[in-house]
Amino acid sequence: MNPLKIAILSRGPGLHSTRRLKAAAVARGHKVRVLDTLKFGLYLSQGEPDLTYRGKSISNFDAIVPRIGSSITFFGTAVVRQFEQMGVFCLNTADSILASRDKLSSMQALSRHDIGIAETAFVRNQSDILQGIHEMGGAPVVIKLLSGTQGIGVILAETNKVAEAIIETLSSVKQNVLVQKFVSESKGRDIRALVIGDKVVAAMRRTAVGQEFRSNVHRGGTTQAVELDAEYEKSAVRAAQILNLKVAGVDMLEGKDGPVIMEVNSSPGLEGIEAATGLDLAGKIVRYIEDQIKFKDIDIRERLSLTNGYTITEFTVEPNSQMAGKPLKESGLKEHNILVLRITRGGENIANPDKERPILAGDVLLCYGNKIALSSYLPSQTRPRRRKKLRAPSKKSKSPSARQ
Repeated sequence: MNPLKIAILSRGPGLHSTRRLKAAAVARGHKVRVLDTLKFGLYLSQGEPDLTYRGKSISNFDAIVPRIGSSITFFGTAVVRQFEQMGVFCLNTADSILASRDKLSSMQALSRHDIGIAETAFVRNQSDILQGIHEMGGAPVVIKLLSGTQGIGVILAETNKVAEAIIETLSSVKQNVLVQKFVSESKGRDIRALVIGDKVVAAMRRTAVGQEFRSNVHRGGTTQAVELDAEYEKSAVRAAQILNLKVAGVDMLEGKDGPVIMEVNSSPGLEGIEAATGLDLAGKIVRYIEDQIKFKDIDIRERLSLTNGYTITEFTVEPNSQMAGKPLKESGLKEHNILVLRITRGGENIANPDKERPILAGDVLLCYGNKIALSSYLPSQTRPRRRKKLRAPSKKSKSPSARQ
């Protein structure tokens, strides 16, 4: 393909990941610039969103690779969004970066899907702290700052009283924290999977040193390459897809019941995982960009909203549905001018299913068609079932951990 003009948004041109991405792109014949994210100016006018860099107009780019540090998330994502408005391909979008950067927001997004996540509580009132810990079975628990990175702001509280004191202290200095159930069987180690597009291209196990329970490489953790089984690979890809990340580092614990998603990183470092696996992952990212440039990024819902009376939606096939057990051609959808774009079955996505494909109860169908026709297939609105409320522990009673 013709050489691309690629911009890497990074405040540190000497950082390992930035250097590797630039070198990989140059090696494939592309023109690359590393641009300091904070040196941009954003200009908005009717029909002509524009950018300057160091006060000067910048030439058009084919793609950008955001390497946005957590300390400049707000301005950095504004720059990425401006590039999006100008029609430039962005490896990860502003909204996907924001969704992954906020630990609470990302866990909320993951929690509505059938995917293993660390049980999490978020409270502000001091009177609710013990209740949140109690609902997770009591200490030990992991306390995390919402804005922490590389293991900073992650604390293991061995008892309820210690957890309560830590949360109260952090709250008093206006720090928002999450409380997560401690996965004891995975203490001191985790899995980092690098997802590009719709597959895991590399994975490593990180192991903490000594008594340290945080396995981050920046905290001295050791690494080794691992081959993920299907369940772990599917969970990593699904987590990245839920947050709409094209490239992501997905951190998982090895729980007794399978993978437990802990965090999804929109700017994963390459140094540790390239060293552990011996793979040219920067090159894989550049090749992915090349493939994506061939296809213009289209906001399907926005385009369809311009077609009067038509929409895109998805629904679950109920066991008592007349189409359950029948091939797609006998479902009656085509006769109502409804096109099935994708079937999701047990975490597997079946794109553009053929007419002989059977439809099973529990399948989720992504469809395009007339709103009136589609509405007849949608279930009536029902209130979601609420989890059974747990009774707050009595102040006189011992904590769950104290009774052990």
